[in-house]
Amino acid sequence: MSNLLNWLGDNLWVAWIVVAGLLAAIELLTLDLIFLMLAAGAVAGAGAAILGAGPVISILVAVVFALSMLGVVRPVAIRHLKQGPGVRTGIAALVGKTGVVVEPVHANGGRVKIGGEVWTARPYDDQLTIEAGKTVDVLTIEGVTAYVHESEKPWLS
Repeated sequence: MSNLLNWLGDNLWVAWIVVAGLLAAIELLTLDLIFLMLAAGAVAGAGAAILGAGPVISILVAVVFALSMLGVVRPVAIRHLKQGPGVRTGIAALVGKTGVVVEPVHANGGRVKIGGEVWTARPYDDQLTIEAGKTVDVLTIEGVTAYVHESEKPWLS
């Protein structure tokens, strides 16, 4: 037993790394970021032990760092995780989609099929004419008119 305590006293950082690993493993089961912040505190304790701090100092470093992580980093991380990606709906969801020209598209009009629906269309560059059957990218929609540009991905045609 005294050999273990002597070894632990000389290699306190190893104990901290083991604790950090266990806390990180528990985090995988809970996914609430609490145990991950505690694991970060344990890593800070390991760093203090590596730099020669005794057990009391490394415990203080671990506790202060873990509490800081819980108070500062975790709320920010939770806010970002709950925010999620912006979901586009309605007409905004069509911008960036690919369509097929049904009737030639020119400055005075035309028609394209986008996502199963036929839309009136005009070329984004009103000097262009896009022939029927060509693949187009929807750049914007104003009212009921899609402004399109011929797709640079010919394999979609």
